Amino acid sequence: MINPVDIGAIRVGRPEPFILISGPCVIEDAQTTFDIAAELKQLTRRLGIPFIFKASYDKANRTSIDSFRGPGIQKGLEVLSSIRKELEIPVISDVHQISEIEMAAESLDVLQIPAFLCRQTDLVVAAANTGKPVNVKKGQFLAPWDMKNVVNKILSTGNKKIILTDRGASFGYNNLVTDFRCIPIMHETGCPVIYDATHSVQLPGGAGSASAGQREYVPLLSRAAIAAGADGLFIETHKNPEKALSDGPNSMRLEDLEALLVQLKAIENALS
Repeated sequence: MINPVDIGAIRVGRPEPFILISGPCVIEDAQTTFDIAAELKQLTRRLGIPFIFKASYDKANRTSIDSFRGPGIQKGLEVLSSIRKELEIPVISDVHQISEIEMAAESLDVLQIPAFLCRQTDLVVAAANTGKPVNVKKGQFLAPWDMKNVVNKILSTGNKKIILTDRGASFGYNNLVTDFRCIPIMHETGCPVIYDATHSVQLPGGAGSASAGQREYVPLLSRAAIAAGADGLFIETHKNPEKALSDGPNSMRLEDLEALLVQLKAIENALS
């Protein structure tokens, strides 16, 4: 049985409708980020899809020292707070260090633990101690059943607002592969499970000094995830992915998102 997680007016977990977590990988500038959020809100409202806006204020895990990381926590949270207030939508972003958590919890509706940090006990526990919903991305190096240990760390604080996200598993060098058994296996923890369709097509470090990606497979994997019972999808999107400052090769073009969401709703309706 899934323990649903309430995020404002949104309830995450079947039999509720699937949710969409979406936005650009990183905050590039305030106006671009706001414009993407506004368009996503309009689209999801029209289709009746619960929506949480995502953008990172800092991308600490980058291939190169020269890679763009974002505006940093102070300016980044100001942007996300403005979007949250003016557009009246919940927001989520990554936290990388314990020192960030108190400030981040004041502005974010959901704290996200990045995949490479999912085993960092002190970080996970500190995020849980805020009482905020915590979304933990399963590390590419973990088996899905290992996530029960992460869940237990959060539960030890008394916080039951836990969401898990699958983003594929390392497969050789510079490649990821998705095992859709991860969704029902992680559901055994009692937590809602999101599928990250864009990071799952990333080719980490595949461009030498940057990651590459195969965004053409995002629709296919998204459809499979909803059919496999995912409670939501995580899809990074950008108006011009070729010029995105982070994760452009695996980000979905914003103008292509509506057609995919219509398909996903049809799959969900067929299964209900």
